[in-house]
Amino acid sequence: MLTLYSSPGACSLASHIALRDAGAAFELARVDFKSSQQRGPDYLAINPKGRVPALVTDHGVLTETPAILGYVAATHPEAGLLPADPWTRARMDSLVAFLCATLHVAHAHKFRGSRWADDPSSHEDMRRKTPETVGAAFRHVEDECLRDGPWAMGDGYSLADPYLYTVARWMEGDSLDPADFPKVAAHRARMETRAPVRAALEAEGLDPVSA
Repeated sequence: MLTLYSSPGACSLASHIALRDAGAAFELARVDFKSSQQRGPDYLAINPKGRVPALVTDHGVLTETPAILGYVAATHPEAGLLPADPWTRARMDSLVAFLCATLHVAHAHKFRGSRWADDPSSHEDMRRKTPETVGAAFRHVEDECLRDGPWAMGDGYSLADPYLYTVARWMEGDSLDPADFPKVAAHRARMETRAPVRAALEAEGLDPVSA
């Protein structure tokens, strides 16, 4: 049995949705960030990084969203979350890496400035810059990644879609207007019509964000 350690609304939502997309048997374990549970000894024994997601498997604990998404897709091939075409698969991997290393990091500058700087004025600079840097990342997704169909990889749903949906839920919190990114907003709304997404939101106590 798999166990996913997740915090509501965090990036771990992507792994949660993917597990439901795959029809995987898993348990959901909530990590309460408000009480700093991620820094407590019990959770650090599971994931010394003190972050989510963490997926407990029969082989050990797996961390980092791209790795967990890939593992879920590879161990549940019947779900079809990995594109069969090598070029499409590479493009999907590129988008997942971009969401992780660029968009998510830009978002984190608003709330986690202490990871990169000690001076409070630097933290404020990062907060002010967040709409610009996150907006630039979503502009790339809008113009370059959502050109060919309803899903991130065109006509075929893939593991990139729950990750894109998860970070797109943060747009308003980063002072972005979804109307400026109509393809991203349409993708977000489309995701919320899917039963696995609705089930994941309900399990995490989250509301849909699309009208």
